[in-house]
Amino acid sequence: MRSLFALTRNGRWSGPGMAGVGILTLAVAGTLGMAFAPGSPGSAARQGAASGAGCGGPTVSKEPFGQATEPYTGKTENVFRYTLTNCQGMRVRILTYGGIVQSIDVPGRQGAESDVVLGFKTLQDYVQKDSPPVTANGGPYFGETIGRYGNRIAKGTFHLNGQTYTLPINNGVNSLHGGLNGFGNHIWADKPVHLGGGSEAGVQLTLVSPNADESHPAGSPGCPQGCTGYPAQLKVVVTYTLDNAGNLRIHYTATNQDPALSTVVNLTNHSYFNLAGEGSGSAADQPIMINADSYTPTDSTQIPTGAIDPVAGTPFDFTQPRTIASGIEDCTQPNSLSCQQLLIAQGYDHNWVLNNQTAASTGPDGLNLAATALDPGSGRKLTVWTDQPGVQFYTSNFLNGTLVGISGHIYRQTQAYTFETQHFPDSPNQPNFPSTVLGPGKTLNSETIFAFSS
Repeated sequence: MRSLFALTRNGRWSGPGMAGVGILTLAVAGTLGMAFAPGSPGSAARQGAASGAGCGGPTVSKEPFGQATEPYTGKTENVFRYTLTNCQGMRVRILTYGGIVQSIDVPGRQGAESDVVLGFKTLQDYVQKDSPPVTANGGPYFGETIGRYGNRIAKGTFHLNGQTYTLPINNGVNSLHGGLNGFGNHIWADKPVHLGGGSEAGVQLTLVSPNADESHPAGSPGCPQGCTGYPAQLKVVVTYTLDNAGNLRIHYTATNQDPALSTVVNLTNHSYFNLAGEGSGSAADQPIMINADSYTPTDSTQIPTGAIDPVAGTPFDFTQPRTIASGIEDCTQPNSLSCQQLLIAQGYDHNWVLNNQTAASTGPDGLNLAATALDPGSGRKLTVWTDQPGVQFYTSNFLNGTLVGISGHIYRQTQAYTFETQHFPDSPNQPNFPSTVLGPGKTLNSETIFAFSS
C-alpha cells in the first residue's frame, strides 16, 4: 500500500488531494467571509478586522470544566474549557475533553449573537452521551476531534505491515470514528497560543495514542474475537485559533513515532452547524453548496462501494446552492441509485469528492473551497476551506428527539449538518481511494478553516 505523504520541495509533507499546506500559516490571508463565492459584500471590512485595524486582537481564556476518567490511564483528570473571543463579537468554546468544540457564538445581520453548533451543557453530558464506549452507533459525536480514523472502516479490519489489524465494531458491522474510545473520549494536554503577532488566539491540544490503541481481548464489547487495535504510536497536535475576521482555523499535526510500523490516519472535526442557532429548529431550508462534481456511494452498511459517481442530475448535486429539503424532495425515483442512497442513510451521510483546486477555488493559506452554507434570516454565512480530498456532509439523520442540547432544546433530524473534511471512508480497504497510510517517522500536516461572516 502506498504512503499517504510525500516530501515536497519546500520540505513539507503533503498527500493526494492536499494543497501542500505545511505548518500553520501565521499571517492572516484575505477574507473568508463569503457566502458562495469570493469577494462577497463586507469582505473589505472583515479583511481590515483581520489585520487588527480599529479593534484589539482576539483573546483566549481558560477555566475549569470538571473532571473525567482518562481511558489510557484509568485515572481521574481535570478538564478545562477555553474561550476564544474576537473583537467582532464571535466566541468559540473548546474543551480539553475530546478536543470538543462546545459552542460557536456568531453575530447575525442585526448584531445579535447565536450559538451555531449543537452541543451539551455539562461535561457529564459529553461523557455519557456524546460518544460513549458502546457498540450501538457510538453517539452523535458533537464537536469532537475524531481519530485515529474518522468515518467507517469496513468490518473493523484492514491489512498493513504484512498483517491484518482489527478494530472494535461500534456501528452496525463496521468500526466508526476510531472505535469504542476514539480521540473524542480522551483528555488532551493543553496550552494557550497566540499566533501571527497577536492576530490569532487559540489553544493547542496534544494527545499521544499508543501502539495497539483500541486493542481489546476476546469477548470484549465490539471485539468478540479480540482486537489488535491500530499500529504504531501516534502523536497528535490539534491547534484551534480564531482571528478578528471570523476564521476558526483547525490545524492538525500527526507524527508516526514508530521506527518500523506504518499506520492509518484520518482526522476531522465533527461539529454540527445550524446558522440560525442551535435551538432554532430544522436547518433543512438553509442553502448549501458543496464544491464537488462526484461522491462515493455506499452499500447497505454505509461502506463505499469503491465507485466515484457524478452528482449531476441527482439529489447529491450541491454544485449550486440548494437546501437540504429540496435535495431530499428531489428523490422522485425511489428505485434509482441516488434515492436508495438517501434511504440507506435516512438522509445525507456521504462523502463528496472535492473538485481539483483551481485559482478560483483557492482561498486562505492556499486551501481549496469545500463548502458553503447560508442562513437567509440572520445573514450568517459559513465557508469551509481545506486541504483534504473529501468532505462528509451529514444532516443529523439519527437525532431522534432523545437528546437535550446546551440551550435546553430537544435535537431532531435535520437540526444541523456537518462538514467533516477528510480522506475517504474505508480508504485502508479501497486501493483506488487516496491513501491514508502514514509511514514510520512521517508527519501529517493538515488544515481546515471554518470561516464565518454576516
